[in-house]
Amino acid sequence: MASESKSVIYAAMAGNLLIAVTKFIAGGITGSSAMLSEGIHSVVDTGNQVLLLLGMKRAQRPPDDQFPFGYGKEVYFWSFVVAILIFAIGAGVSLYEGILHVLEPEPMTSPIVNYIVLALGLVFEGASWVFALNAFRKTKGKWGYLEAVQRGKDPSLFMVVFEDSAAMIGLLVALAGVALSQLTGNPVFDGIASILIGLILAGTAIWLAVETKGLLIGESANQVVIQHIRSQVQQASLVDAVHEVLTMHMGPDFVLVNISVRFKRGSTAAEIEQAIAELDRNIKQTSPVVKRVFIEAESYRDVDLRADSPSTTPS
Repeated sequence: MASESKSVIYAAMAGNLLIAVTKFIAGGITGSSAMLSEGIHSVVDTGNQVLLLLGMKRAQRPPDDQFPFGYGKEVYFWSFVVAILIFAIGAGVSLYEGILHVLEPEPMTSPIVNYIVLALGLVFEGASWVFALNAFRKTKGKWGYLEAVQRGKDPSLFMVVFEDSAAMIGLLVALAGVALSQLTGNPVFDGIASILIGLILAGTAIWLAVETKGLLIGESANQVVIQHIRSQVQQASLVDAVHEVLTMHMGPDFVLVNISVRFKRGSTAAEIEQAIAELDRNIKQTSPVVKRVFIEAESYRDVDLRADSPSTTPS
């Protein structure tokens, strides 16, 4: 999955670099506010992809004394930073430029340059978007697209899809703004297009931040994984009952599992030790994302105390 994410990010970065320069040149020649906003958008996207690659690289560092479970959450941190940058720089500058252009409109010159650049942008961004969408489709399985984003644990992949989708919409809005400004002779439409691009970026950034926040705090594994682990433990011959199955994603491909188990009465310490070792091995073999497993053997005294408690329903 990491290699798939990297190839998507590299493709998106190449497309953004190709189009960012041409957008700024066109904006400088024609004075189009929407085109300058699109240039800023492409620069921000390129920087974001660099940060995502940085996060993926730092996440590969091995565990140490300070971070015994590794650095997998670096991916989540830098993905959250990307969302903030899209909101603060991309949306902020586009809104500022658009409002300024509405208050003090300036006529465009040589609008044909904008059309050429926007057409090239649609080609480059479209190719990157198709590449990212195909990679995302492979990883989402039977889930719908929105469900896959909500359940997905690798933000670097769906963030590129979000960015490219916002870029495609932004290009169409910029094209409409340039066309309306030329047809009506009113440059205000160009500034309105820039404002709309800023709002699109703001909405994208907020959605990305919300989806990344849970992973950064400590989101559990998908219910399919949890239920599979619970079922696997329950089927063990020495297990009498399974109480808690607590999971946490320490990275896109690193799940930490803590299981509370009651073994059958009369089980010896040696038998329990062997059963725990077998469960640890089997869980990791059948669920490759699970890297660390902790199994807590509950005593019958703890079970009796819980049964005598006034409230047995977990909060």
